[in-house]
Amino acid sequence: QVQLVESGGGSVEAGGSLRLSCVASGHIISINSMGWYRQVPGKQRELVATITGRQETNYAEAVQCRFTISLDDAANTVYLQMNALKPDDTAVYYCNADINDITRRPPRVEGWGQGTLVTVSS
Repeated sequence: QVQLVESGGGSVEAGGSLRLSCVASGHIISINSMGWYRQVPGKQRELVATITGRQETNYAEAVQCRFTISLDDAANTVYLQMNALKPDDTAVYYCNADINDITRRPPRVEGWGQGTLVTVSS
């Protein structure tokens, strides 16, 4: 299994910035991808951004040019730099990881973090 611990959420005014971090732990031999998703009450969880172990990135249209995802694979940590935040970015942000676990057959394992709340006020 993979354990994910998120940090960096909080409250900020519109136009401000926050940086989310997510550390993955377990018997990780390699990372296939990690990413960030968000959810507001009454709505489905939606993609924010993902990054592969090859550093290939994908962003939701709503966050293009404002958010930047990065991966430190040596530290099993994914970051989400969020700039020019808007009230519509208010949500619980969840970290996701797709990794290979040396103790499992097949080795591929996916996990989710507990979520961190981001609140953007107007």
